[in-house]
Amino acid sequence: MSTSNSPRRISRRAVLKAAAALPLVTIWTRPARAAEFTYKLATGQSLNQPINARLKEAIDRIREASSGRLEIRFFPASQLGSDTDLLSQTRSGAVEFLNISGSVMSTVIPLAAITNLGFAFSDYDQVWRGVDGDLGKIIRAQIDKSGYVSVSKAADNGFRQITSATKPIKAPDDLRGYRIRVPVSPMFTSLFQTLGANPTSINFNELYTALQTHLVDGQENGLVTIEAGKLYEVQKYVAETNHIWDPFWLLGNPRAFNALPDDLKTIVKREFDRASVEQRADVARLNTSLKSQLSSKGLTFVPADRDAFRAALSKSGFYTQWRDKFGASAWSALEAVTGKIS
Repeated sequence: MSTSNSPRRISRRAVLKAAAALPLVTIWTRPARAAEFTYKLATGQSLNQPINARLKEAIDRIREASSGRLEIRFFPASQLGSDTDLLSQTRSGAVEFLNISGSVMSTVIPLAAITNLGFAFSDYDQVWRGVDGDLGKIIRAQIDKSGYVSVSKAADNGFRQITSATKPIKAPDDLRGYRIRVPVSPMFTSLFQTLGANPTSINFNELYTALQTHLVDGQENGLVTIEAGKLYEVQKYVAETNHIWDPFWLLGNPRAFNALPDDLKTIVKREFDRASVEQRADVARLNTSLKSQLSSKGLTFVPADRDAFRAALSKSGFYTQWRDKFGASAWSALEAVTGKIS
């Protein structure tokens, strides 16, 4: 659902300050009238990620716009469990709303991995035309068939870059035998195995130590996550691969969401849509400023040959394999914004 509210321009400092101010357990002052509905919203994202600040603002607006009828308690930074736990809790109704990355969601909704297809999107214009258009409709329809409900527009978990402590990763040959940490996702594992690397799935909260002890040679994440996790302390190079774009999806428990009167559903969708749009702008600004800030902290940025990576994937049959898994309809919706993928 679109919103007429334009994104409010805020500085990176304001974003981080707002997010960092979130307590480990948020306690709301009860409104003058008792809430008709008291729900929980959980995230697995660290406190200083912009998505948490925007979701907190949306919750406040929802409480105000509903005159206190809907109270949503906020539990960021994996307070209620890991991403896998939270997916189960949301499906069962123990948690009513969950912000989750598309890559993690794909473990229970395989079609969601289509937005993670390696080297598919070239820029944000393609990304937003896709997830706000027919491709997004197809993914949301699958979400709604899988024990969840799609609540709002997708937010931005960023284009991902490859980091390393020992050498820059510029071309496919640089990944031969490379031990790289990836999230628990068949798409990520398939991508790096096809390129000759040795992908290892490690929880994010264990990643810093894994890099520090050289359990893995490197990792891949967006700049916001690299900065938030202080990975610049244990890595030296950032290859600007933009190899995967990952969204955030806001999922709801169907029974809880459908229990809301129509006017409250409208408020929820409107305010969470606004949060997603504003978070997209936050990440765009942060990506610009973070490159210089991470450089000043010791990271060296190097260009990567995206055409060479994509050619290697095409030659291996990677795209044919995933086209067959996703099906003709979803693949056509993807290529409508990316152009021919082969």
